[in-house]
Amino acid sequence: TNCLAPLAKVIHDKFGIVEGLMSTIHATTATQKTVDGPSNKDWRGGRGVNNNIIPSSTGAAKAVGKVIPSLNGKLTGLSFRVPTSDVSVVDLVARLEKDASYDDIKAAVKEAAASGPLKGVIEYTEDAVVSTDFVGHSASSIFDAKAGIQLNKNFVKLIAWYD
Repeated sequence: TNCLAPLAKVIHDKFGIVEGLMSTIHATTATQKTVDGPSNKDWRGGRGVNNNIIPSSTGAAKAVGKVIPSLNGKLTGLSFRVPTSDVSVVDLVARLEKDASYDDIKAAVKEAAASGPLKGVIEYTEDAVVSTDFVGHSASSIFDAKAGIQLNKNFVKLIAWYD
């Protein structure tokens, strides 16, 4: 939620989000099993994290609708737990209300990162980064300008990192 909400707010305020799907590629957590074993929650949750990519639920997208009411019911998502010790990434696929080029989207995020109420909460990078570049990073959401893609002026995939 802390990573998705700032990004979704910037995009929704500037271009409008009609609907969106998100995935979190999530680093290992302390509650995951190191070897296969029983899980109270679900079968997949009992699988060993060191050797698997584990699909899981997340409440992040739904929680965004609680903090940004105009997005309530417009976002949903899932997570994948991966065998890495730190740093996770959000992949947001969104259909936009207003036409926007990918350069328009980058400019909006860059502006939000530089000034205004989200300065320090959301950051912007054009560097060729990987997960370990963000270990200990203080921003809630670091927009990866080089990782996103666009199908057309109303359909985009945006990437943001968080620790």
